[in-house]
Amino acid sequence: MTDVTARPVISGQGDRYWEDLRVGDILRGPGITITDSHLVQWAGLTGDWVSLHLDEEYAAAAGFAGRIAHGPLSMSLSLGLLTQTGIFGNVTAWLGVDQVRAIAPVLIGDTIHPEAEVVVARATSKPAQGIWTLNYRTVNQRDETTMTFTSSFLVRRRFPAEG
Repeated sequence: MTDVTARPVISGQGDRYWEDLRVGDILRGPGITITDSHLVQWAGLTGDWVSLHLDEEYAAAAGFAGRIAHGPLSMSLSLGLLTQTGIFGNVTAWLGVDQVRAIAPVLIGDTIHPEAEVVVARATSKPAQGIWTLNYRTVNQRDETTMTFTSSFLVRRRFPAEG
């Protein structure tokens, strides 16, 4: 029988700590292709039944090439897709989101992915924690920015500073 203790443990949470990111680091998450199902499910989940998202004729009359994804859906997908990088395994709190800007519509059939730059990586008054602030950019398959926002996270430190 093999010694199980000598084998690596894979948790799916990632093993990155506050010290592992520095200002200027860039993170890129995987993509997702937006479908009709995303729009309908988001509307049902949130109660956001606005016609731009669910009525093809209304969206066309408003000047769009088709129904457009909800802005908060695009933002949530960007936040969620970036977690797949494994970088957030030691995040202990999401501190919020700021400066959300919808730059261009996301249409059914568009493939979006998040890119984020670390703009703040600072220690806190608690020696075991630090803060990351990331400037997000949601990008479509044509490398066009569709949304920008900033989000901050409280993160465990690997080597807590002496308090």
